Amino acid sequence: MRICSIASGSSGNCTYIGSDTTHILIDAGISCRRIVTGVESLGVSMKEISGIFITHEHSDHICGLSVLSKKYGLPIYTLPGTKRALLAQQGAANYKDLVHELSADERFILKDLRILPFHTSHDAAEPAAYVVQAEHKRAAVCTDLGEYTEYTVENLKNLDAMVLESNHDVHMLEVGPYPYYLKKRILGKQGHLSNESCGSLLCRILNDHLKGIFLGHLSKENNLPILALESVRTEITTGENPYVGSELPIFVAKRDAVSEALEF
Repeated sequence: MRICSIASGSSGNCTYIGSDTTHILIDAGISCRRIVTGVESLGVSMKEISGIFITHEHSDHICGLSVLSKKYGLPIYTLPGTKRALLAQQGAANYKDLVHELSADERFILKDLRILPFHTSHDAAEPAAYVVQAEHKRAAVCTDLGEYTEYTVENLKNLDAMVLESNHDVHMLEVGPYPYYLKKRILGKQGHLSNESCGSLLCRILNDHLKGIFLGHLSKENNLPILALESVRTEITTGENPYVGSELPIFVAKRDAVSEALEF
């Protein structure tokens, strides 16, 4: 199984996950050209992509969807609320017949992949994270959530790899240039996970067979890659768990480039 962040950040998100025989994308929040280039850099052609799974309807997760779907006719999968929000947006005519509904907390079978969508807390119609399993290997993409709960923790246990949100440093956000209403939104329960909250969540879900953690959806204005990495490591090291942050395979997903692919 393999996972690779094609782009991850507040300006655009797209993740590849695949087995030896089945390949999918989670989100299409960058240009069609960048998505195609990223997929092909992995030795996969767009003809081999079996579907696009959308977490929610915000532009940094779907801005390339219209062109990508029109060009390649790829099936799109998402939760009902997100489907309605997608079809209400401009450009939906390109893919309205390609959108298929999933049910939260129910596994969807796509060839040899078992895909589980589960709810996240974000200010969108019906946002979701995804756990993807091939045989006994499991990976997840979980971003855009203002808080995590026991439900989140249960869904993210026993993973081999993941992309997990580490959006902002709270102090940078508080003293930064964003207007008050936007700061309040980001810090709220339907906003985004801070570096510290990301580390705290990781303390609950770490396991001995975890091969890689990509910190994703970093804010360009309110975070720094090294700050996110060190904050998460510190939270793990000082948290109630047996792990040392610096000894774990934690990486920062790149904003404007394809990150290193992780095979497991």
